[in-house]
Amino acid sequence: MRAPITLLVLLCAGAASAHDADIIYAQATRAGDGTVTEVVTLTPATLMLLAPIDADGDGDLTAAELEAGRDAIAAGVWDEMPLSAAEGPCTRVAQWARPKDGYIELGANFRCGPGELTQTFRILSVLPAAYRIVLGAYGDGELRAQSFAQGGLQTLTLLGEPKPSNDSEKVRGLGNWILLGVEHIFGGIDHIAFLLAVLLIGGTWRRVLGLVTSFTLAHSITLGATALGIIRLTPPMARGVEILIAASICWVAIENLVLRSHRHRILLTFGFGLVHGFGFASVLMELGLGRSVAMGLFGFNLGVELGQACIVLLAFPLVRLAARRPTVNLWTLRLGSGAILVAGAVWMVQRSLG
Repeated sequence: MRAPITLLVLLCAGAASAHDADIIYAQATRAGDGTVTEVVTLTPATLMLLAPIDADGDGDLTAAELEAGRDAIAAGVWDEMPLSAAEGPCTRVAQWARPKDGYIELGANFRCGPGELTQTFRILSVLPAAYRIVLGAYGDGELRAQSFAQGGLQTLTLLGEPKPSNDSEKVRGLGNWILLGVEHIFGGIDHIAFLLAVLLIGGTWRRVLGLVTSFTLAHSITLGATALGIIRLTPPMARGVEILIAASICWVAIENLVLRSHRHRILLTFGFGLVHGFGFASVLMELGLGRSVAMGLFGFNLGVELGQACIVLLAFPLVRLAARRPTVNLWTLRLGSGAILVAGAVWMVQRSLG
């Protein structure tokens, strides 16, 4: 029984960070005169993959570097994200770039003809395969459609002339956010390691439900507060959160190895859940979600919960099965917690060193 869990955790050691920003968020707004304004938010690291404009090589981008790299940004970003109307390509008439807290905001104005708009994100061919683009289309001051581009799906359709809100488009957009949350929890190996460390102690389904509920409530609080701007994470604070997440994994694993009683575990998971919530929020905070924040926050958090529930339903029955044999249960706890401790320690060192 211990082999599947231990093997899964040992695979964790290859990933130092589970929250790399691999999402680009774009907002396109069409005015009544046909002018389209598009704002794109992305991390400095992502922009440097598309336009090498970091003159001093410090990994950060200043306003001066953005201005000096104007032509490189035009060629590497805007030329590779052509916007077209029914009559032909739109004309870019202006562009700008601004550094923000932790991300870069790129903007451009287009003159487009009438009819439906489409945009092709050829930049996905340059970026790593995990990248995706979230495109929100606005008209009359409200979200009309939201689409996701990834991999081979590079061309998205925006709404044409302003028209009544399309509820089916909004539902599809919400579904994409839910899927993003599910993918994040399964791709967030450190979160999985933390959940496994909590589950290894075993117990009843009622006890596990209480632990998972406390963790869910806690990370929902900090995720929501950060995404809504109530709490603002600076880049140094975000890095500190990543280190604390690794520390939380080590702490729970050590407790599993040295303590016999874990009656305080609900309070512990709640406290560490607050920290993990900031980790989840780091995925959303760098996107500049703007008017899409409510849909993005709700859908992403729901997806995280669904993914978390799947992990519990898959892993805990194995723990319960191992508990039927004291010797197997003891070695499952020791080997599983030991592997999680090693993985957490590796992450702590890697994240501390940057």
